[in-house]
Amino acid sequence: MKKQFYTGLLACLCLLTSPALSAQESQAAKDARMGWWRDATFGMFIHWGLYALPAGTWEGQTLDKGRIGEWIMHDLNIPVADYEKLAGQFNPVYFDAAQWVSIAKNAGMKYIVITSKHHDGFSLWDSQVSDYDVMDASPFKRDILMELKLACDAAGIKLCFYHSIMDWHQADAESPKDYAHQHNPGARWERYREAYLKPQLTELVTKYHPAVLWFDGEWIPEWTEEQGQELYRYLMQLDPSLIINNRISKARQGMSGMNEYENAAGDFGTPEQEILESTATMDWESCMTMNDTWGYRSDDFNWKSSETLIENLIDVSAKGGNYLLNIGPMASGKFPQASIDRLYDLGAWLAVNGEAIYATRSWTCFKEGSTYFTLDGSGKYVYAILTEAPTSPLTLSCVTPTEGGKIVHLATGGGVSWKTLPEGGIRVDFPQGDAFGVAQTLKIPID
Repeated sequence: MKKQFYTGLLACLCLLTSPALSAQESQAAKDARMGWWRDATFGMFIHWGLYALPAGTWEGQTLDKGRIGEWIMHDLNIPVADYEKLAGQFNPVYFDAAQWVSIAKNAGMKYIVITSKHHDGFSLWDSQVSDYDVMDASPFKRDILMELKLACDAAGIKLCFYHSIMDWHQADAESPKDYAHQHNPGARWERYREAYLKPQLTELVTKYHPAVLWFDGEWIPEWTEEQGQELYRYLMQLDPSLIINNRISKARQGMSGMNEYENAAGDFGTPEQEILESTATMDWESCMTMNDTWGYRSDDFNWKSSETLIENLIDVSAKGGNYLLNIGPMASGKFPQASIDRLYDLGAWLAVNGEAIYATRSWTCFKEGSTYFTLDGSGKYVYAILTEAPTSPLTLSCVTPTEGGKIVHLATGGGVSWKTLPEGGIRVDFPQGDAFGVAQTLKIPID
């Protein structure tokens, strides 16, 4: 078994996770490490694994409406021995890493986060720790993560990995509180953590060099803040440039995703399926689906409109966060066409308005009515993004332009006339017509 390969590694793990190796990072150093991520603003989340094969249905039983596809093993109580047979059927012959990356890049996404291992335990790379991976257990026998790594590097996209702390396939990882579908009184969490979880993460960091590690499954009772702190220190020793989400700790406040206490492990908060109501002092990223599920469900047609997705991106950006938008590929390796269509629309909008999104920060007044505001990185311009068709003249009270400055309408590239109002704010003679599309943007110079 491959596990024997790591017998000698485990002693090293204990040394590398020693508190003596922990160093306090300065704010300047963290700002430099987080810089690309803060500027990127928009990323693609990919949930893909064996669960794409049943696609929401198992032996005639369909997941309840609203249940997510990647939880089918748990929610339908599928035994490990039965579920793992899916690995022998996993043969995504239409998987094309370059095509996936091209779709993401054309949509304006700057990074990709893919499930290296979800809760079901199946790994999408050639793991030396386990035979339950795409190279050993499936007929596909191609290293999906390496193909994506090469395609991302060629396209200038950052590749990142989602990795589950919990694992329904590993007997030692089974929880006594029914977070797994089978019970094992002899389970030894420490053995799973040291002999499986850490070595697999070591492989991912040292072989594939992900830009972000995006953890999940930290809610199980076996995981503690102390373990999260130790794992964070260890991973940062492996690669000091890593960015790690706050689900490596225990501080996340449910789906709202932000920390409930200070000094928790991790670098950014993770609101799930929601957007913060306001700005935050902590870095954050809102992860959301295009329909109702993360992993592919063949019966989920509740797609959000392109206009909704664009407004979500604007909303998140105006509040200083990142937007991580999910795709659940089919078992064949193809993206659902509905996802592709919406990504095309996002890319078309960003091709015109992207400077109001990328490398921007939140403005003092991030929203006025249906208009959102972002501040460019130089601090010289405020962008006013109108998410509803404007009336002309348009009144804005949140921004005072540079005297005599030129306000530019990004869709046309032309200037618009404006004047300061006696009561404060400005009046803008906004271009009219539907030809400019959804969510039009004004670029406003400020002192």
